[in-house]
Amino acid sequence: MSELNDLYQETILEHNKNPRNFREIEGADKQAVGNNPLCGDALRVFVRMDGDTVDDVAFKGSGCAISKASASMMTQTLKGKTREEAEAMFHEFQDMVTGKLDVETDENHLGKLKIFSGVLEFPARVKCASLSWHTLNAALSGEDEVSTE
Repeated sequence: MSELNDLYQETILEHNKNPRNFREIEGADKQAVGNNPLCGDALRVFVRMDGDTVDDVAFKGSGCAISKASASMMTQTLKGKTREEAEAMFHEFQDMVTGKLDVETDENHLGKLKIFSGVLEFPARVKCASLSWHTLNAALSGEDEVSTE
């Protein structure tokens, strides 16, 4: 378990320091603002669709290391996925960080995102990890704003 914790910390730190897809998308089809008042995380997720496929996804904002790393990895993972796949991954991620999905025994499509399974041990950080996902889901659903209050 120590190796997994070390990998978790390294991954979080790397994506916090060098977030991927940390930018606005001009002419985004969909976007939403997400806020986590408990931690002070605030971000905007931008999505450009090509038909039913996520052509590009990015984010801007500020937040704790877990929030920023989760958003960074989410954007990397969802490019090229269909809307249905993106929505399914949202539910799998949410179930994982809330303890409803065991990534080791339950079928899932989370891949490298499994690294966030450890956030379950820190209940106050679950909202940090899931903020970008809730914001993405809001954008895909046509909502402008979401809060993890």
